[in-house]
Amino acid sequence: MKVLYVTLVVFLTDQISKLAVKGFSIPSINFNWEGMHYGQSINVIGDFLRITFVENSGMAFGLEVGVIQKFFLTTFTFIAAIGLFYYLYKSQKRDFPLRLGLALILAGALGNLIDRAFYGIIFNYAPLLYGRVVDFIQVEFWDFTLFGNTYETWPIFNIADSAVTIGVAIILLFHKDNAPIEDEKQAELSNEISLAEENNNINNVS
Repeated sequence: MKVLYVTLVVFLTDQISKLAVKGFSIPSINFNWEGMHYGQSINVIGDFLRITFVENSGMAFGLEVGVIQKFFLTTFTFIAAIGLFYYLYKSQKRDFPLRLGLALILAGALGNLIDRAFYGIIFNYAPLLYGRVVDFIQVEFWDFTLFGNTYETWPIFNIADSAVTIGVAIILLFHKDNAPIEDEKQAELSNEISLAEENNNINNVS
C-alpha cells in the first residue's frame, strides 16, 4: 500500500495550493493569509499559463450542476472515494500502473470532495456538502465546445482535476491486466503439486 503515499502527497499539495490561493486565517494564533482576490490573475508563462482564482459549485473543470445534483455529486464522490480505496487495497498484487493511476484518481477525488463538503462551513458561506471547488490553473488553448458550452480558454482547473486526468491516462496507456496470467500460474502450480503428490503415492506403493 506504499502507493497511498502518492495519494497523500498529491492530496496535501492540492489542499495547500487551494488555501494559498483562496487565503485563510487561524484566529487562535492570530494568523491570517490574504491569498488572491476573486478573479485575480497572475502570469506564470506569459498569457499561456496563469494563476487565476475562481470557484465553481459543480464538477471538474468548471462544469456546473444544480443544487440537488450537487448534493448527489458530493455524496457520490464520497462513496466513490471509499470504493477506490477498497479496490486499491484489493489490488496490491496488480501491476504498478493500475495502482498508481488509482492512487492519483483517489487523491483527486478526495481533494475536490473536501472543497465541496467542508469549504462552505470552514469559510462560512454554505452548509455542509454545498461548498465550492477552488480552481486556479488557467491554460490558454484554442476555442472549443464541451457539453454544449463554448470556451475561449481551457476551463480553469486545480491539482485534484489534474491528478484524476493523469491517473485515468496512466491506466489507459500503461495498465496491463495481469489477473489471467496470475490465474494461469496458479493453475500450473496446482498441476505441479498434483503431479508431485501422484508420484509420491506411486513411490509409496512401490
